[in-house]
Amino acid sequence: MSKIDYKKAGVDIDAGNEAVENIKEDVKTTFTPNVLTGLGSFGSLFSLKTILNDYQDPVLVQSIDGVGTKTIIARKLEKFDTIGIDLLSACSNDILVMGAKPLTFLDYIANEKLNPLIIKEIVSGMAKGCRETNVALVGGETAEMPDTYLKNEHDLVGVITGIVEKNKIITGEKIKSGDVLIGLPSNGLHTNGYSLARKVFFDIGGYSVHDIIPELEKPIGLTLLEPHINYTNHIFSVLDSNISIHGIAHITGGGLLENIPRILPEGLGVVIEKKSWPSLPVFSKIQELGNINEKEMFRTFNMGIGMVIILDKNSAQNAKKAIGAYSQSFELGTVVSGHKVVEIL
Repeated sequence: MSKIDYKKAGVDIDAGNEAVENIKEDVKTTFTPNVLTGLGSFGSLFSLKTILNDYQDPVLVQSIDGVGTKTIIARKLEKFDTIGIDLLSACSNDILVMGAKPLTFLDYIANEKLNPLIIKEIVSGMAKGCRETNVALVGGETAEMPDTYLKNEHDLVGVITGIVEKNKIITGEKIKSGDVLIGLPSNGLHTNGYSLARKVFFDIGGYSVHDIIPELEKPIGLTLLEPHINYTNHIFSVLDSNISIHGIAHITGGGLLENIPRILPEGLGVVIEKKSWPSLPVFSKIQELGNINEKEMFRTFNMGIGMVIILDKNSAQNAKKAIGAYSQSFELGTVVSGHKVVEIL
């Protein structure tokens, strides 16, 4: 009987070590002076001393998220340098809704067979996103798991930790009738609705990721791979201007219809005018090809709005001005009496 080893069983330790060496320099570029350990440690150390000087009653905020089946688009295109950005953005935006400033990030990348060059691509995008928002990528895990994942597929998970002053936590409890909704534009699907989008474009439409259709400026694959926007700088441009935000909703799975009610107090609803922001061609094409009704579109996709801020109507213009340093914003509608229902006119 021939000898067997871990590599023959499907796990290549040398490839894992190579992957770690390949990403070390990218990861180091995200380190702030608070990071006390490098890659390779069993745990990650992060000093809070200088950060806590700015807080009276600090609260840590954590979230975990993934990028879903968007990884399939990356695999089909053999382009992995943006899904790391998606992962960071999905996690960061979830704690931004509470007014938290992101501090550290951890990632988990699993696959059937480890390719060090693909890992480097994924982490390079992640590191780029971290640098742009001053988040330290303090560690991660790369798992080679034969017989668990399909060939060449990847699963990505991220964990983010942020901080917020206790009396400045944004919960939605301050939302009142007459408040206005400000929408921050998305650039596509972000990280939600990909199973439906793939079904429509590839199964029903018969397209490939490389096909170009007149309605879209880029090939279908690149359109679907547009990186999830990270709204850290947008939100803090408002908060740092001492503008009071009553509520924030990250428009992920469930769309506007299901994410806005998550932050509404009892007895309130919202009315949104769908013509108040420009529609993105990718959503129109998905709806047309799939013969999908409008309600299903609005509860599956973000429909061009990636985040919603709710504040007093007298603060709206100042908030839009602050956000203008990073992107456009749109006044979507108002808060009204109701039962946590989003009405789109």
